[in-house]
Amino acid sequence: MAHSQFDLLRQRRFLPFFVTQCLGAFNDNVYRQAIIGLLFWLGVTPEERTLYTNIAPALFILPYFLFSATAGQIAEKLEKSRLIRITTTMEIVIMSLAAVGFVTQNMVVLLIALFGTGMQSTLFGPVKYSILPSVLKPEELTGGNGLVEMGTSISILAGMIFGGLIFIVAESHGPVVAATAIILLAVTGNLVSRFIPKADAGAPDLKFNWNPLPESLAVLRLAKKQLAVRNSVLGVSWFWFIGTVLTSQLPTYADTNLGGGTTLYIFVLALFSVGTGLGSILCEKLSARTVEIGLVPLGAFGMSAFMIDLYFARSGTAPVQVSTVAGFMQQPGSWRIAMDLVGIGLFAGFYVVPLFALIQSRTPRSEISRVIAGMNIQNAGFIVLAAALGIVVQRFFGWTIPQVFLALAIANVVVAIYIFTIVPEFLMRFLSWVLVRVLYRMRPHGIEQHVPDEGAALIVCNHVSYMDALILAASVPRPIRFVMYHRIFNIPVMSWIFRTAKAIPIAGAKEDPELMRRAFDEIDAALAEGELVGIFPEGALTKDGRIAPFKSGVERILERAAARGQVVPVVPMALRNMWTSMWSRRDTRLGRMRVPRRFRAPVDVVAQAPILDAGVDAATLEAQVRQMRGDAA
Repeated sequence: MAHSQFDLLRQRRFLPFFVTQCLGAFNDNVYRQAIIGLLFWLGVTPEERTLYTNIAPALFILPYFLFSATAGQIAEKLEKSRLIRITTTMEIVIMSLAAVGFVTQNMVVLLIALFGTGMQSTLFGPVKYSILPSVLKPEELTGGNGLVEMGTSISILAGMIFGGLIFIVAESHGPVVAATAIILLAVTGNLVSRFIPKADAGAPDLKFNWNPLPESLAVLRLAKKQLAVRNSVLGVSWFWFIGTVLTSQLPTYADTNLGGGTTLYIFVLALFSVGTGLGSILCEKLSARTVEIGLVPLGAFGMSAFMIDLYFARSGTAPVQVSTVAGFMQQPGSWRIAMDLVGIGLFAGFYVVPLFALIQSRTPRSEISRVIAGMNIQNAGFIVLAAALGIVVQRFFGWTIPQVFLALAIANVVVAIYIFTIVPEFLMRFLSWVLVRVLYRMRPHGIEQHVPDEGAALIVCNHVSYMDALILAASVPRPIRFVMYHRIFNIPVMSWIFRTAKAIPIAGAKEDPELMRRAFDEIDAALAEGELVGIFPEGALTKDGRIAPFKSGVERILERAAARGQVVPVVPMALRNMWTSMWSRRDTRLGRMRVPRRFRAPVDVVAQAPILDAGVDAATLEAQVRQMRGDAA
């Protein structure tokens, strides 16, 4: 059955939340852009406009430092749909104050309201991302996050355009139109939020700490508790650093290097935003509905490649001044620049969406809002750092904007390599993603329905090729701890992938009894921790394509769990068509590995309903896998 992330847009568990957060992002940017329009409408001096452009971002970002820790605790304690209604009600109050500022043309009131919008966004941030794992299945997280990031990017762009046009189109009625628009948008967002279904609090009994400083340190420590989550949070903050440096330079870049004004600035921002939205929604297709962090290295290096090309596409000032987009596109090299901006956005989507999905999938439900709050504090710090560095390198070192882009591309490669070195799981998933997607065309059947979304389970599957573990890992949304023969585990190159994936090597009792004992201990510990464990009960690769008798190790695993009082669900799975593919033993050329005769071979990955029986035996499981594979008894 074909699935699409866009199906979520027809479901109440997702659509009202999606529309609410899009309206919020749209309204924020309408408001901020309308203030700039008001400054021009009032005819203030360039110095006064510069003062606003320096003060406004600081006022908006300050609440993230002050209130993120408190917001994370509130999002943890309260039922999530209720909190969203509270934040959208706050938006009505804040935008009503802002409307007074527009009508009275009072900049002080508008700046106070701008601080209020930052505070409301701070409160909304943790619940925005913590609600998704509450309403989406693990296999929907990547698609759901992709839609959210796409909607946010397009809403920001549309809000900037709409807000900028208010004082141009409405002319003398601009202040009243702006005031009316932001109130109507806030009210609409609140009304839509009332359709969001109930989502239980993550930690309703959490002890509240009102002191922001120690609590900020506490949520930052919480975000660093797990290595993969810690570095995903770092990766998201780095994304905000890149985005801030890039987008803050675009107005001057459009004017100086592209030869246009405001119209061209909106055009290049649109290219970047559309690229980000496209990359975000493509993540689900590329990841096959799993949380595929292998896309993160692809996104990081893709962004750098396009930023480097953007530097070489035009490293100097514009050869001619243009007043329209059409005029710009007629200039030499303009299509290359446009493609680079779309490409940067496209790979930015590949980069950030899996990071959000990983944070949500690996963080306990009782901690996720506070982890997001800690991430928001760190994001705010990276945004401030990006703005400061952008000013320093241009004013004190005399860098041009293309040089800033080139330096950013190089820095991005360095940071990416650093993250992937200390957390090799990212690079491991990238290599396995490339291998699996190049060699095979996977066709999953029943995985979403039968592999548990959470809790321990034992996956049993037939064993046909050296790639079986990678194929199952790419098909199942949750991480799997595979048990594999130690000689396969130690295959060069593949060994690094298996070790990084925390596979469990095992040997026969006669071959290495101590290794076997350690393997069963590790399996038992993994199941006790609620992890997925995958085993190939045949004990070796098939030599003739047929399923060999299942060994009794599976029974021993279940008996040990039952002795602890745990009944572990057993999920039968089967691989079809792998015998005729590369990496099986069907052909003896190149040692034991078959020469690749074709790529993208179709492989069926089949799952059936879990068996909840601690006494199920190996013969019963073997018969079921044979039936799934289509073998005769």
